[in-house]
Parts: sequence; structure tokens; C-alpha cells
Amino acid sequence: MPHDWAALDRDLSRRLPANAVVRRRQELLAYDCDGLTLDRHAPPLAVLPRTREEVAEILACCHRHRIPFVARGSGTGLSGGALVEEEALLVITSRMRRILAVDLANQTITVEPGVINSWVTRAVAGEGFYYAPDPSSQVVCSIGGNVAENSGGVHCLKYGVTSNHVLGLEVVLPDGTLTHLGNGLVEAAELDLRGAFIGSEGTLGIATAITLRLLRAPETVCVLLADFPTTEAAGEAVRQVTATGVLPAGMEIMDNFMIQAVNDLFGHDEYPRDAAAVLLIELDGQAAEVAVAAERASALCRQAGARGVRRADDAADRAQLWKGRKSAFAAVGQISPTYYVQDGVVPRSSLPAVLAAIGALSRDHDLPVANVFHAGDGNLHPLILYKRDEPGVGGRVKELAAAILRACLDVGGSITGEHGVGADKRCYLDWMFSPDDLATMRRVRLAFDPCGLANPGKIFPTPTSCAESARRRVELAITDPNLVAF
Repeated sequence: MPHDWAALDRDLSRRLPANAVVRRRQELLAYDCDGLTLDRHAPPLAVLPRTREEVAEILACCHRHRIPFVARGSGTGLSGGALVEEEALLVITSRMRRILAVDLANQTITVEPGVINSWVTRAVAGEGFYYAPDPSSQVVCSIGGNVAENSGGVHCLKYGVTSNHVLGLEVVLPDGTLTHLGNGLVEAAELDLRGAFIGSEGTLGIATAITLRLLRAPETVCVLLADFPTTEAAGEAVRQVTATGVLPAGMEIMDNFMIQAVNDLFGHDEYPRDAAAVLLIELDGQAAEVAVAAERASALCRQAGARGVRRADDAADRAQLWKGRKSAFAAVGQISPTYYVQDGVVPRSSLPAVLAAIGALSRDHDLPVANVFHAGDGNLHPLILYKRDEPGVGGRVKELAAAILRACLDVGGSITGEHGVGADKRCYLDWMFSPDDLATMRRVRLAFDPCGLANPGKIFPTPTSCAESARRRVELAITDPNLVAF
């Protein structure tokens, strides 16, 4: 049954300010993709609410007209989660940027979904607090998007991902009903619907207020930079450091391709240009604890094959070492304006083997791959570089991406760590989960959204979206039965 967009537009226009509705084709093109630019689809209509009441009105209108909707924050997602593939209203929360409450006595802050990640720490840093989850895009990504994807970041090794720091949610359900999930406390005697919502990628509703946990800034912070003759040696150093009981706040690896790109972006050699890989290790806590951990981690890096270990204790020096890691994606963009970011997870003990496998797959598919990733928790972010105007390159890129995910799964890993499934990886979800598992997940989704209006077609495999993937897996299984698991 075709959707009555004119009726929805009239309904929205009566309830929203004039500048809240985006109709012009030229303006809608700005929302034709998220951070994953390989696929593009402009929405037929978009709205930019400023309040929870407006969000509730919008979703009630969608429910009344049975028109699907897709939520979007800053648009920095990397799995096509905010992509409007089929006709749906795009609900953009970027104007909802208020900090609603700060409660330092209980170490919490409540914000609207459009608040930028780094603004949270900026709001409380003067009082000695900070917000731990720090995606590399933290200066532009929004808290609402972080909740949708359950984002991590550099410090997720020690402090966990977004779900470990969200204490309560105000949510508008797909029928326009306003409800609350979680009570703002660390522990609660109730079914954890808050946990179910976090990471649901916009399929259960839209969060309009989010209560976050704040942490006290550590007494001492130290950053180590170790450079290695091979990427596998850097992975081995990660394994050795974590195996001894040292728990860094973060551990990040960049390979030689990424080192060259970052140095070129800076215009000077911040990292050793001839290193096959560098490993950044951040340690924080009490001064005596950090001193011992830094010595031990340095010794283990050398034992694993590090050619040198540089130490930064001063805040400015630490920031300089981290600047390259935070600028990695931008640096690659200077070399190749089009690249495809993948997101898989492997056990730390498997890092050396999987990194070697990615190198071999890159050569087999004749596509360059740059590696930068959260090494401490095995969350890989290989960047596949390609030329958009090359015939058939999109299919080749996706085949390489699928092969990398397969390599992750073969060692007991996952197809995503923090970027989500979205549209990009839904056809691989059944590589990890049985039909019964997927059916159970769909039942949870239906409990929140019985009409299936929230972010349709995302996360779960569908016959339409995954027919080509299924065909390709059959072909791969015939040529190499060990490559693909159904």
C-alpha cells in the first residue's frame, strides 16, 4: 500500500514550526548517507525537532499514517544505520542540544540526544569529572547516536562502552508514547529495558533525554608509544601486556600505511616512518600504580620486539601522541577520498594471526587496507581504500569486507564491536546467530514496535536485502566449504 506523504506533510506542518520540515530535494541530498558513503539514498521528507514533545508528535503522526521513520543524529555512523533505503521519514535530532541537568554529587549528567560527545566532558571538566566513552569522532558525533550504536572508543578497554555509562533514558516509542527506561541509578531492581534499548540502532524508538555516568579525572596519566618491525609483533605486545594483569585505559595500533598517512597530514614525522606498526598505551590511576604499570608495559613491549618506547607524562605531549590516532580517518581521506571502514572483533590472543590474514586478503583482492584499531579489546577497524569510478569496485570492496569479518568469526570473534549492524552487515548476522536466536531478537523488537515502523530493514537479514549475499555465500561454500558458515 503506497504511503500518503502529502497527508503526513500536512499533519506535520500543523504541529511543527515551519523550519522544522525539510522538503526540497537539494536539501534532502545532505542526508543521503551516514559516515559509510558507499550506498546513498535521499529521504523523501525530513524533520528536525527541538523538543521531546515535537518528537512525540512526529512519531504519533507516522503511526497514524503508518509511515516508517529513521532516526539520525550527527550522521557519523559507519554501518548505514541512518540510511533511508525505503521510503521513510527521516527524524534528525541534531537540534536537540541542551544539557538538561548536572548532578555532581551523584556523578551524573542528563543531556538531549543531539549533544556532542566531547561537550559532556567539557561541561564538567572544571569540576574534575569527565565522560569516559570517547569515539574517534567524539568532536562531532552525538550522544543519541552513541546510544543507538553502543559506541566505544579509545578508553573502552578499561572503562567499557556506552552501555556501561548510561543510567537512564527518556524514550519516545514508535507510536508516540513517552516512557522512561532505567531509573538513573547504577543498580536497579527491574527488567533491564535500558540495556535492551542501547545498541538497538533506532529500531525501538528515539531517546530524547539520556542520563550519563560521570567519572572522576584520574590523578596521573601516562602514554607510551612503542614502534615495531611487524604488525604481528605489535599484536603480540598487546597480548603480553594484558596477560600480565596490567589494565591500560586504552591500547591502539596503527600500521605503516596509517603511520605514513598521519605523518603526511601533520607535515612532520610524529611517528617513526619506517615502523611497521606503532602501539599507543595509555595508563591512568594513582601515581605509584601508573609508574609500576608503565615500567612493566615498556619492558613487555621490548620483549615482544619493540624497537623503541617513548613516554609522555605531560598533558600536551600526551595529546600530541593521541592526535595522530584521533586524526587517522581524516589522514586516510587525504590519500583516498573514498574508503570503506569495517568493524570486527577478535580475541586478543588472535590479533597477530588475524592481522596477517587481513594483509593476505588485501593482496588477494588487490585493494589497499589501512589498519587502525582498539587493540586492547580486539576491536579492528580496517579501512579499505578504493576508487569510486572503478567499474565493479563496490562489489569487490564488500567481498573483501565480508572476508575480513569471516576471518574474525573463524577465531571466535564478532562482526561488529561498536559501529553496529545497520544496513551494512545485516546479511552477515546469521553467520553468528541461529534462526531461533534471530527470531527471539525480532520478538523483542516487536514488543516495542509492533507495526515495524522504526528504522525498517535494519539489523536483521531480509530476503530482499540479502538475496545477493545468500547467493554469494552459496558460491563461496562450493569453492571453499571451510570459508562460509551458514
